[in-house]
Amino acid sequence: MEFLKDLWLFLKERKKFWLVPIIVLLLILGLLIVFGGSSAIAPFIYTLF
Repeated sequence: MEFLKDLWLFLKERKKFWLVPIIVLLLILGLLIVFGGSSAIAPFIYTLF
């Protein structure tokens, strides 16, 4: 949780709020890769790409 706190303080202090959607998108793609590679829904995720 310390990392998230530091990241939020960095974004707030430097006025880099435009980075938030990019970070969220990367997290979602990472979760899709992790869960898609080892689950029964993998064929359905691969059809999205």
